Amino acid sequence: MREDIAVFSGSAHPELAEEICAHLGVPLHPVRVQRFANDCLEVQLEANCRERDVFLIQPLVRPVQENLVELLLMLDAARGASAKRITVVMPHYSYARSDKKDAPRISIGGRLVADLMATAGADRVLAMTLHSPQVHGFFSVPVDHLHALQELAKHFRQYDLSATTVVSPDLGNAKEAAHFARLLGVQVAAGAKQRFADDRVEISSVIGEITGRDVIVLDDEIAKGSTVLELLSKLRELKPRSIRVACTHGLFSSGALKRIGEQDDVLEIVCTNTVPIPPEEQSPKLRVLSIAPALAEAMRRIHNGESVSALFETA
Repeated sequence: MREDIAVFSGSAHPELAEEICAHLGVPLHPVRVQRFANDCLEVQLEANCRERDVFLIQPLVRPVQENLVELLLMLDAARGASAKRITVVMPHYSYARSDKKDAPRISIGGRLVADLMATAGADRVLAMTLHSPQVHGFFSVPVDHLHALQELAKHFRQYDLSATTVVSPDLGNAKEAAHFARLLGVQVAAGAKQRFADDRVEISSVIGEITGRDVIVLDDEIAKGSTVLELLSKLRELKPRSIRVACTHGLFSSGALKRIGEQDDVLEIVCTNTVPIPPEEQSPKLRVLSIAPALAEAMRRIHNGESVSALFETA
């Protein structure tokens, strides 16, 4: 990497930022964050940004609002410091779930927060596995949208996949599940899901071949785990041979990892390190894969003006 790159991390996931910088061979520059007596945040980037290609690494994870404001202040600081270009590296965009107006008088947070980042100074965004495809279109700046399917596929290729089915919890995630199934050369199935509340879902049926097969449940994120637990209940009626669970974003809130891990027929839970795993959420069945090499390579390509989509041409 050339000397005209500067990488900074917010408070959300500094361990991932350090790993990315190790792959890039560049230093992770310090950021000073302080809170005034009136509870306002102040951010200072403690390295020169003038005419440099600046990357700000910050997933939007709990506390989401704190980390969002911190990111906006980092953007403003970099713009005010005469950065040549500012790229937000956002491994997880939590507001992507607010992507449609499915009830009267509600906000579309995914679009609003995208506008806030552009207004604060973002020239482009590097994101990982957005919740739905239309979120990409909420941004008025270029977005490079990565996925973690190759990393997940590499992990699962260690197993015998001769009788395996990838299962999407719902039809909305079926396209990603089908892509993942093609990477593994296996069958795909999908659940018919209806959501009644944030933590209450019903899966009426599973479309595809399950009985006597090794199942990999694939979702984009697991938060409270209600969808996965409901799907597991439906899958048991179809008598699969084994069950593994995989996702990109392991949010694991409200004891979700413990509840899924306690299911005797779940052999393994696999996620990536797009978000930090909460300290209170632990399970011997958990496997965390690193997406730092993929993000680092995408950042290198952005910096050098190379194609990022070429990363997926062999997928």
